[in-house]
Amino acid sequence: MTTPIADFVKNYATRDISRFHMPGHKGKAILGCESLDITEIDGADVLYSADGIIDESENNASALFGTKHSFYSTEGSSLCIKAMLALINKRTPRGKRTTVLAARNVHKAFIYACALLDIDAEWLYPKEFSHLCECTIAPKELERALATADRLPDAVYLTSPDYLGNIADVKGLSEVCKRYSLPLLVDNAHGAYLGFCEPSIHPIALGAHMCCDSAHKTFPVLTGGAHLHIAHSFDADKDDVRSALALFASTSPSYLILQSLDLCNSYLSDGYRNKLAACIARLDKIKSALAERGICAKVSEPLKLVLTRDSCGYGGDELAKILRDHGIEPEFCDRDAIVLMATPSLEERDFERLERALSMLKTREPVSTDLPAPEIATRALSIRDAIFSPSEKINAENAASRICASPTVACPPAVPVVMSGEIITERTIELMLYYGIDKIDVIK
Repeated sequence: MTTPIADFVKNYATRDISRFHMPGHKGKAILGCESLDITEIDGADVLYSADGIIDESENNASALFGTKHSFYSTEGSSLCIKAMLALINKRTPRGKRTTVLAARNVHKAFIYACALLDIDAEWLYPKEFSHLCECTIAPKELERALATADRLPDAVYLTSPDYLGNIADVKGLSEVCKRYSLPLLVDNAHGAYLGFCEPSIHPIALGAHMCCDSAHKTFPVLTGGAHLHIAHSFDADKDDVRSALALFASTSPSYLILQSLDLCNSYLSDGYRNKLAACIARLDKIKSALAERGICAKVSEPLKLVLTRDSCGYGGDELAKILRDHGIEPEFCDRDAIVLMATPSLEERDFERLERALSMLKTREPVSTDLPAPEIATRALSIRDAIFSPSEKINAENAASRICASPTVACPPAVPVVMSGEIITERTIELMLYYGIDKIDVIK
């Protein structure tokens, strides 16, 4: 597969050119990558009005993912989320407020997008609650929410996979959305690789209209590289999508990130499915060995190993210490769970190191968490009004009956306990303290 962006920049870097253009390093090495770090010079195309080498590279990505078009972002899925909501907002009739029905475990980027676009969010809550990152919604629950709504939302929004590796029933949920003529948007930041499983379980293949992939999370792409995928079923003009991205994006996109996205196309087209299958099989072998010893990993997406107190008896923080003592750094841990992410870029020695570390674990009885289930929130202000109102930071334990301003949450996992504009309750405070959130921004 062609790599037009990387080829152009590599050729430019080898030419004897006086760089009277940005960036200021002029191609001279400090980190070592400067010669490949360019700007929108002649022939380099322009990301958010692409009609040259960037458009050609995106076409390659579109063919790989089976989309109407796959757009590049050098500012992660956060930019793509804002663009998806902007496209929905643009479809809303003038004079009507845009409302999105979303599963409650959204990334804070969704909240910020709602604030910037003045969009209202209605929430889908899980029937059973076991972790802040999880919000499993069955198709029949979505059907019930839509059938009983005072008015239909303008879109439905899911996070799948979530941070703990749960994959939603995107196919079933998309069929419900189709019956109500609603677009389905999916934050697929952790699941870019799912389209290369056999069979594909990528949201676009399962019926989503738009989704974002953080390519850098599971592909050999520099941090910040992401895709905004538009399905053939979604009526969106290419220029409109580029405009939606440009609305929130820097006018100086990283050509280093663009090159990594471009080169990733070649990587994916050259035996990646086999490499992915081998990596999944290797991780499954580790999971099976643990299960034989009575240590059960949580059911999750193929490239994650997730251990929780209620599945194996070990807390995430405790497991993280054991792994770090063996030279292993996890993706995420808290008192209840630990998340390890694998990709084909890992070597056999990495898996062997993990096996040695996990061999230290002794069998324990699962421990149910004493996690307080959240209650249905009461909204006092719109998300936009709350985030842009004067605010103050106070101790969480003193926040009862106050209105949340900006969401207070660590990243990862960046899932808010309480959303902007909602009234903070004693139950909310209990949940925040459970997750170690001791300060919160509230409306003055």
